[in-house]
Amino acid sequence: MYIEWTETAAEKIVDKVQEQEGYLQLKYDTDGCGCVVSGVTALWWVKEPEEGTEKVETNGIPLYVEKSKMIFLDEVMTIDFVAEANSFQLKSPNQILNPRMSFFNKI
Repeated sequence: MYIEWTETAAEKIVDKVQEQEGYLQLKYDTDGCGCVVSGVTALWWVKEPEEGTEKVETNGIPLYVEKSKMIFLDEVMTIDFVAEANSFQLKSPNQILNPRMSFFNKI
């Protein structure tokens, strides 16, 4: 799996976490979605990567993804930031996986 950060998204993440120590995790959140296959991706800033996560290859900012949820994600993806929506966007060459991906500071 490879995830490319756009320059805008990378700048926004750096701005959000500032110099706070932690790890960025792409979380496939299923809370309140009804079942495991109905989830929504979000970016979580955490003290430590959760058990069962794997560091994925990126073009910059390190990112951890839950191994068990990788099946729901494409092999190559991009994380962008859309200023008009004030949110991140997760997309692949085939689809937009989440047009309004949230960021949560869990520290």
